[in-house]
Amino acid sequence: DAGVAGVDGPSGLKGKAGTTCDCGRYRKVVGQMDINVRKLKNAVKFVKNVILGIKETEEKFYLIVKEARKYREALINCKLRGGMLAMPKTTDTNTLIADYVTQAGLTQVFIGLQAGQKGGGPVYADLTPVRNYTAWGLEEPSGAPSNTSCVKMVSTGTWNQVECDITMYYVCEFKKSRRGLAAVL
Repeated sequence: DAGVAGVDGPSGLKGKAGTTCDCGRYRKVVGQMDINVRKLKNAVKFVKNVILGIKETEEKFYLIVKEARKYREALINCKLRGGMLAMPKTTDTNTLIADYVTQAGLTQVFIGLQAGQKGGGPVYADLTPVRNYTAWGLEEPSGAPSNTSCVKMVSTGTWNQVECDITMYYVCEFKKSRRGLAAVL
């Protein structure tokens, strides 16, 4: 058991004046950290682009999944990975995906597009209608029966209707986020 606290004693003597900041030393440490961060960013970029084969734009990552699947299975698999089937909505995106397919040595992949169902027009995997940009091949979309309403992209960037029940590789797209690539892999 402690007793009652005593009375405060007198103040001590004034201490010596402090020294000024030796900031040069800290600036050097911060500068080295900036260099290390830059090196890490370059290493991550190398891993994404060379080892994993991921392509990217300012807003999205693209990944060719080399597991042949039916269209619906490809759609589900991309969602399970945290993305969706790639939707080339601009010339630049279409060209990037087509070049990616060519570099991977492939001739065709499923993309997130359906040629239209029950008389409706073509829609992307996110259910938005195709509006400003298209890359349909000759006589496409053909208006053929619904079992051919799925769409593939060939390595030239052209879109063609294809049966939904055939299997082929596919491209997933992922919105960039602060979480990084953990969900993709």
